[in-house]
Amino acid sequence: MELSRRTFTALAGTAALGLALAGSGGAATGTHGPRDVPTGPPPPPPSADGKRHHIGHDRYSLLVDGRRLVLWSGEMHPFRLPSPSLWRDVLQKLRAGGCNAVSVPVPWNHHSPAPGQYDFTGVRDLDLFLTTAAEERLYVILRPGPYLGSADLDAGGFPGWLTATGGRARTTDPEYLRHVDAWLSAVNRIAVRHLFTAGGGTVLLYQFEDGIEVLADDPAGRAYLTHLYDKARADRIDVPLFHADGRFGDLGTGRQAPRVLAGAAGGAADPWGGAASGGKGYAEVRRAYDAARERRDHLASLADGVTVHNVRVAFGGTSWGWLPSPGVYTSYDHGAAIDEGRRPTPKLAALQQLGHLLRTVPDLARLDPAREVRAEDDRLRVRHLANPDTGAQVYVLHNDSGEPVESMLPGTGVDVPVTVGARDAKLLATGLALGRRRLAYTTAQPMLNTTVGRQDIALFTGRSGETAQVALDCDTEPLTYRLDDEPGWSYDRGRLNVVVPLGVGGLSRVLLVGGDSETPMVLLFADDATALRLWPYETPSGPVLVYGPALLRSVTLRGSTAHLVGDLVGETGLEVWAPRGITAVTWNGRPVRTHVSRAGSLLMEGLLPGAPEVRLPALEGWRRRAENPESEAGFDDSAWPAAGLASSHSTTPVPGGGPVLFADDHGFHYGDVWYRGRFADTRGVTSVSLSYSTGTQGLLMAWLDGRPLGAHRMPAPDEDTARRGTWTATASFDVPEEWRERGPHVLSVLVRPMQHDGDERAKDTHKAARGLVSARFGGASRDVEWRIRGAAAPDRVRGPLNNGGLYGEREGWHLPGFDDREWPGAEFPREERRQGVTWYRTDFRLDVDADVDASIGLTIDDDPERAYRVQIFLNGWNMGQYINDVGPQHTFVLPNGILRTQGTNTLALAVLSDGTTPSGPRDVRLTLLGAALGGVPVEAVDSPGR
Repeated sequence: MELSRRTFTALAGTAALGLALAGSGGAATGTHGPRDVPTGPPPPPPSADGKRHHIGHDRYSLLVDGRRLVLWSGEMHPFRLPSPSLWRDVLQKLRAGGCNAVSVPVPWNHHSPAPGQYDFTGVRDLDLFLTTAAEERLYVILRPGPYLGSADLDAGGFPGWLTATGGRARTTDPEYLRHVDAWLSAVNRIAVRHLFTAGGGTVLLYQFEDGIEVLADDPAGRAYLTHLYDKARADRIDVPLFHADGRFGDLGTGRQAPRVLAGAAGGAADPWGGAASGGKGYAEVRRAYDAARERRDHLASLADGVTVHNVRVAFGGTSWGWLPSPGVYTSYDHGAAIDEGRRPTPKLAALQQLGHLLRTVPDLARLDPAREVRAEDDRLRVRHLANPDTGAQVYVLHNDSGEPVESMLPGTGVDVPVTVGARDAKLLATGLALGRRRLAYTTAQPMLNTTVGRQDIALFTGRSGETAQVALDCDTEPLTYRLDDEPGWSYDRGRLNVVVPLGVGGLSRVLLVGGDSETPMVLLFADDATALRLWPYETPSGPVLVYGPALLRSVTLRGSTAHLVGDLVGETGLEVWAPRGITAVTWNGRPVRTHVSRAGSLLMEGLLPGAPEVRLPALEGWRRRAENPESEAGFDDSAWPAAGLASSHSTTPVPGGGPVLFADDHGFHYGDVWYRGRFADTRGVTSVSLSYSTGTQGLLMAWLDGRPLGAHRMPAPDEDTARRGTWTATASFDVPEEWRERGPHVLSVLVRPMQHDGDERAKDTHKAARGLVSARFGGASRDVEWRIRGAAAPDRVRGPLNNGGLYGEREGWHLPGFDDREWPGAEFPREERRQGVTWYRTDFRLDVDADVDASIGLTIDDDPERAYRVQIFLNGWNMGQYINDVGPQHTFVLPNGILRTQGTNTLALAVLSDGTTPSGPRDVRLTLLGAALGGVPVEAVDSPGR
């Protein structure tokens, strides 16, 4: 069917998006949708149910099948977790952490090794990811680009081969659009099978482009976005479309729509050298972007009316191979709620608490700004909102000061002082329906309001050390039972007041029986740490609430038994509130002995065990071999391509007289590139000057007739240059007098280009040259015949981003099964000084219990004065780059699946040294990042050897 092309602009916080909402199958959408959808329960969790679904909207929220939906999404990058079976692990953690959706970028460069070639197999299996997301009952926001600059990818996600094509990117240039349309066709053929509108999956929203700004008087920019919109519709993508653009909103003005925030900060990227983290890495980023900051930012968005909310990122992962943008190092932990090792962190509390609140308190899906409220202490800022249907009042309190603030809130009905922690925020409510009772006010933030079995349950959270007070309007006094030592209560003139210190003794429970309702109610109180052990779960038979384990993955109700699956870290108890008729519990397939508690829960007798100790072997038996035969005068380079091009598609000017030496123009887009230049003689030549262009931390090394001339590297970035995508320099080397002799001679140059710049503002910056730009000789001019060599053909399994142009990579020295028995043995630390490349290999065996999910990393430590870098290969997979004297990263996550936790692994290190210091490494060891008893079944990732 023909769908409307109208869009709207939504201004929300740091990101503003145009969202073109349309449905399918007769869905009521946009201005043609229901005029007034009252407050009510949200739609059930989504699945690939084969049914048609209707997507609409009004100014408050999305409408799914006529019900209001607040979309609470966390972004993950499956391409940064190259182990497809672990995608389910992260998706389950997102859902348990309160998300009802996942945002998924699909990078063009990850899937396309050459024009017209698209690979969606193995670690690139988009169909598998979308199927898994539907199985885990998460909506999907699909982001196929074509540009994905916000994901910190090489060239903003553009494939390397695009740098050597004509056509200006992110415009209506026909050559560029021809490539774009082919890419989008490949993605959309998969996406259309997973659209929620047709019941094939859970893809609910589709975002094209990223970070583009189109002004009202920019018809060219508008035409480009219109082309992308039309392409999606022509490919039968009938879910709502949106694009990142704060000023592209006049195609259909006056259309009401909810506010959208597609890039709520879930942390921050850290550049080489750690300019953002003060050199301390992502641990410091996570400290800066802690749970309090997350809560403050997310609540500000809610107060702004944002009901389509995506945290970027909730899980970052690893920028393995040559995947990342120039500005970031290998780890993409991002300081996210789920760390690079897939472990939930304390900051997950903010995401979880608000996610479950928005899911179980429908009043929050329809809020209007209300009259101004001022706290007595003006350090507290108050945002007042109200639901026009229910009369519930919502107050968002912000404390930007460096100390806790306690204040009265005049005119709110909150009769006692409220405390908000330093640099924190809090959502309070009055007049809210809690089951069959009504909340008068609360000084703690609601997290959950549900009915389980024969009783209502309400959960309130706050910081440890705060006191929570909840007041319920009760015409008739209920029987009130304190089920733990901490709570206190009183009843006076139609109001029940419950007071609980948070963080003392874990979970606090209060039972109400009778009074205004025949349905019992359990009030639960938890601080942040305790709340992270409370897990709501929706089943077809009704909600379940579980307290105790480190993670709840799933609940299946069969007969009278609740079968729970999840993770344990430390020893813990188990408490389960379940639907009627459930009298027994199993945990990970094993029966658990329980009894019915006074809180109406099934309470375990005894404790569940924690994860057992995981022992890791020492890395021994190293073997070593020096590399770079390309530097030798007699090396046979006859099969290398000649650098004879006269013109380039690069934005970097070709030096007068040429030739074109840029790596991309010769088909070498990732990793190291070798150049060999032949010339007649060196008589009169006093120096060699080599101009080169790279991303951050680029490196050049040069040899004349096999003798080292020296090395040059780009400087470590500071706060002002951390986002610079392209660095240029000229390295000058003296030629000793005794080397100035008759020819022929060979000048050998190794360049590590690092990655390509992004393409901000459609300026083709991704086409800036990478590699050698020109060569000049001091004292005499010389004509040079150049040959160039980079990476071999892309690895058929690991893809185009895995391998570079080192000799050892081309010869398979990084692969498992390579015969290195003739290599001499080596021990660390190494004191060798040598300009060039040296390889180290060893095998190690792990024997981790099958029931244990162990996250393991490789740690490299050395004297920071030593100047060398290491490319790390695990079972042939390029797991990243370590730069010893820049950092800040020292530990590299080794994803299970690529890492054989029950079997033998091959570790290969390619060490590049400029020869000025000992090249190390000194200390190379395995590190246990965390372990849980549980996890998901892990399938071995194909890692072909030689």
